[in-house]
Amino acid sequence: MSIDKDQEEQKNDVGEDGQKKGRGLFGRLFGRRKKSVDGPESELEPESKLKIESEEDSVAPQVSVEDKSEGQVASGTLEGDLSVESEAELNAESELPSGQFSPAETGVVVELEDGALAEGLPETEKASFIDDVESVVVESLATTEMPESDSTVDSGADATPDKKEKRGLFSRLKQGLAKTRNQFVGTLDNLFYGDKEIDEEFLEELEEILLTSDLGVKTSYRLFSQIEEKVSHKELENPSHLRDFLQSEIGAILSKAEADWEINEKPYVIMTIGVNGVGKTTTIGKLASIFTKQKKKVVLGAADTFRAAAVEQLTVWAERAKVPIIKQSMGADPAAVAFDTVQSAIKREVDIVIIDTAGRLHTKVNLMDELKKIKRVLGKALPGAPHEVLLVLDANTGQNAITQAQTFHEAIGVTGLVMTKLDGTAKGGVVVGVCDQLGVPVRYIGIGESIEDLRSFDSKDFVHALFDKV
Repeated sequence: MSIDKDQEEQKNDVGEDGQKKGRGLFGRLFGRRKKSVDGPESELEPESKLKIESEEDSVAPQVSVEDKSEGQVASGTLEGDLSVESEAELNAESELPSGQFSPAETGVVVELEDGALAEGLPETEKASFIDDVESVVVESLATTEMPESDSTVDSGADATPDKKEKRGLFSRLKQGLAKTRNQFVGTLDNLFYGDKEIDEEFLEELEEILLTSDLGVKTSYRLFSQIEEKVSHKELENPSHLRDFLQSEIGAILSKAEADWEINEKPYVIMTIGVNGVGKTTTIGKLASIFTKQKKKVVLGAADTFRAAAVEQLTVWAERAKVPIIKQSMGADPAAVAFDTVQSAIKREVDIVIIDTAGRLHTKVNLMDELKKIKRVLGKALPGAPHEVLLVLDANTGQNAITQAQTFHEAIGVTGLVMTKLDGTAKGGVVVGVCDQLGVPVRYIGIGESIEDLRSFDSKDFVHALFDKV
């Protein structure tokens, strides 16, 4: 009778809240786990194996592990590892029914699903201990119980690393062209939206959109003339078909400006040109990093001896790419720097030489003549050099970039283009105009500040990202 009375008082001390905690998530989880492991026979076992008993005289919270087979207790702190017994040992040698303990035992006693016991916490530490154990159990179940995991793994295995990388590159391109897409294609979609007829008023609005989209006047009128002709022949009667037609025509223009960059000379000399502030030096540094990752030996030539800190900026990029740089003092002859760079590359058996030149306005004749001199000197240092005259254009300049490209092409002979800062402008349509009027391949486009954001130009990806639904 006295034992029953003590048990009843201890149950009253625990209270209703304690019973709820013992029968809470912790108990339910172990109850379900028991059923899944033991099968139908375990359904008769209690749902919870948590037993809380008070101990007012405990001083330090500890976790004890009871070895039922030996009848001994190994004590340790809560942060220590718990000893784990197999169910076979527990079933064979346990003297007490699962989930029940002698009233003489004091403190908090917790039996885990595999039979491990923890005891020794005072009344004040019960709740926090239970929460800790429950959280550990939930995390354990989350990592061990994975229904239908085979199908998940199989579906993920189908996506090869190349496909994942392709999706990642396209996502960055789409994000980089967001402003241009919203401005150009978004305006077109607003015009095409709804059940409309292609009439004179509709065509006037379309003409205005094309002219203000930085495609260039010649390119815009050529596209508009083709649309008018097809509308007059009843070949285009639906605005949605008109959208597909524009996407197809712009894709055809860009595809003509797409060509493989064949580096078949050693050393292969690249001369970069462009106006001030378009990002030539930064582009050179990123190209050096890209070529280095392709296992090519690269050397840089700091022939921009006019702009303050230009040599220092290129030196920083050379250190990042871990490539050598040939430079002279401020104000030195840029043609002499270019000559020395090529001579050094020949001695070092370098694969690629990239020459930086000073930014100059395309309207300044004397500065353009300086570029011609550098090009002649490179040809003397190595017959056939430069093998690539790379013009760097800033997309923020809009249709002015078309004028720059035409002037540089007439004076120097541009063989490749890099369009930078596409992520910061809504004037990305200028790429279409430059490709249409110049006919020069676009080598790279810049859609961000990182090295990965200078990416090879792919006309199909560009058009898909541009005409993606806004």
